Amino acid sequence: MSVVLGKDAKLYFCAAGIGGTPTWTELTNVKNVTVNLQKGEADVTTRGNNGWKASVGTLKEGSIEFEMVWDTEDAGFEALSAAYFGDTAIGIAAMDGDITEAGRRGLWADMAVVDFSREEPLEEALSVKVTLKPTYSANAPEWKTIPNP
Repeated sequence: MSVVLGKDAKLYFCAAGIGGTPTWTELTNVKNVTVNLQKGEADVTTRGNNGWKASVGTLKEGSIEFEMVWDTEDAGFEALSAAYFGDTAIGIAAMDGDITEAGRRGLWADMAVVDFSREEPLEEALSVKVTLKPTYSANAPEWKTIPNP
């Protein structure tokens, strides 16, 4: 595997969450997906840094943002809508390819849908902007690499 195009990345959901052996369903009604990964930071500057500030990473943060066509017959749309309006977690895997292919990587987490904003442009289809963030769960978020069978 070398260069991966955005069109070949995959986003999956599992209504039951990421625990155990999740049954993943691909979210195909998505575009412009962004997987945000950051760390908090602690200042560890000392006199020995020769006038330079020094930092170390602390807690990781992550979110996934994307757009969907407003399609109430799409299973993924309905699962995300139900998670948002029901205040429930949803398992998400944001992978750099097919989740069954060895070596593929991505963020797995039980997520809260924190933004589900509908857009109504005059000359375009209704759409929804979705933001997902890891939520309180027995299953810790992880950066997952699909193992060789």
